[in-house]
Amino acid sequence: MVMAKIVRAARRFVRRSFPAASFGLLSREQFLRVLQRERARSDRTGEVFSLVIFSVGSAQSGAETLGHLARILQRRLRLTDDAGRWDAEQIGVVLPATPAAGAWTVVDDVCVCVPAGLPLPLCRVYCYPSDRPADSQGNGQQRAETPEAGPPVGAMEEIFVQRLPLWKRLVDVAGASFALLLLAPLLALAALAIRLTSPGPALFRQRRIGLGGKPFIMYKFRTMVVQAEQQQAKLMALNEQQGPVFKIRNDPRITPLGRLLRSTSIDELPQFWNVLKGDMSLVGPRPPLANEVRQYESWQGRRLDVTPGLTCLWQVEGRSAIGFIEWMRLDIRYIHSRSLRQDISLLLRTVPAVLSRRGAS
Repeated sequence: MVMAKIVRAARRFVRRSFPAASFGLLSREQFLRVLQRERARSDRTGEVFSLVIFSVGSAQSGAETLGHLARILQRRLRLTDDAGRWDAEQIGVVLPATPAAGAWTVVDDVCVCVPAGLPLPLCRVYCYPSDRPADSQGNGQQRAETPEAGPPVGAMEEIFVQRLPLWKRLVDVAGASFALLLLAPLLALAALAIRLTSPGPALFRQRRIGLGGKPFIMYKFRTMVVQAEQQQAKLMALNEQQGPVFKIRNDPRITPLGRLLRSTSIDELPQFWNVLKGDMSLVGPRPPLANEVRQYESWQGRRLDVTPGLTCLWQVEGRSAIGFIEWMRLDIRYIHSRSLRQDISLLLRTVPAVLSRRGAS
């Protein structure tokens, strides 16, 4: 009798102190692996899946609610669904082959089962792939349903965003600062030459898409005539690149000096300022245009998971000589294996790649 009371008391203590561990929830690491698995499956099949995050407070009632949520989810979820720890106060649920409407139905079913007297959890729903524009920033939101808009749904792509590690940011700041100081005379000479040989500003400012789909202004030396972007539509039939990227070898919009700047990659040097600002990194996928991103397949959007860069695998292995699909695969390969050693290797390989002018146009 005494032993039974001790066992029951121990169970109550475990449920209150470690509610996730006592009800079969996946650890955060296991749950994130499941999330990546479903993303890969969705990229392959095109099927939408959802993520629900249930949030409770950090007070005693929050811990109790977390335990009840874990038990409810164990009873209510399908065999194909997975529930796990998002953090100390949140439970995440992956719902394969489930659009946003179905995810909110699951939210309603779970909240109805929360015992009276306990606060209802705050709930956020994310979908993948999302329908957000290329230059918008989705945010998972607490439910605030309105008849006109319906329940809010966040873009799951933001969850996969990988911020710059400290080591990478330190390398970026040191490298970009040194490069700008060292190349200052060359930068001034290039700017002066552009102004003297063609009408218009020396710098070309262009809206590009960066980390997590966030837009930023990228700087280059101007290599084309003024209003060259407005003339692109007339040249689309001459595009020599696959996919949404526009490139032609003998682009009539490029000035004579611009051809030299492009073939030597001098036109890219102002982007060291973008690196210093934090919009770009020394190494990473090249930043795309918004209209290119809108034409991406889901798996190609993975290159927005990391901060774009000045140089990358595509840059050192041939640039324009590489087809669009292989270019995307090279970027994703870099993302999966990026490290300090690999970044240094790519920076060292960039020098001979630039000097050889292979694939430059």
